[in-house]
Amino acid sequence: MAFLTEKDQQFVQNLFENMQDNVKLIMFTQELECMYCRETRQILEEVSSLSDKIDLKVYNFQVDKEMADKYNIDKIPATIVEGKKDYGIRYYGIPSGYEFSSLLEDIVDVSKNESGFSPETKAMLAKIDKPLHMQVFVTPTCPHCPKAVRMAHKAAIENNNITADMVEATEFPHLAMRYDVKGVPRTIIAEDYPIEGAVSEMELVEKILEVHNS
Repeated sequence: MAFLTEKDQQFVQNLFENMQDNVKLIMFTQELECMYCRETRQILEEVSSLSDKIDLKVYNFQVDKEMADKYNIDKIPATIVEGKKDYGIRYYGIPSGYEFSSLLEDIVDVSKNESGFSPETKAMLAKIDKPLHMQVFVTPTCPHCPKAVRMAHKAAIENNNITADMVEATEFPHLAMRYDVKGVPRTIIAEDYPIEGAVSEMELVEKILEVHNS
């Protein structure tokens, strides 16, 4: 059974008309597929079929260790949205529900090599000169989560030192427990600095700079 209806497919195709350069979707799964690995792969196959500018590559997490190490993948299902370079955008868990829109919009942004942030925000993010990792914990039914995911991924597009993960909390309960996720979205910056809820572009950047300078 298809994940996307005909109406959904038409919507996605119209959105993808805004793409400029080619985008590669890279997925890590395994032969004995994990929870939601099969569904994640189906979503990516259907999405990639809707534009000739999208290429899907699927790797076996257990076998293709060199590729997993290259992209620092430590859990599955994992999805990378890569354009002219690896922007550090990661999805851990199924990009379904409200997060499906995040995936589509990330694809378009990456194809344009453009975060869409304001000039002021870009200037502030340019000050990040050392690695900074963000994890955004979500659930597919959370309507506010895509904003948090998109903000983090836009920051990753904007600065090579920033990497940003979407982490589906129910698929990785050990991580949700480790980072004390009691509600979503919850963004963890550099392991120790949380943000509760979906914040504005400026609020996120100010927090990133605060953490960077601490």
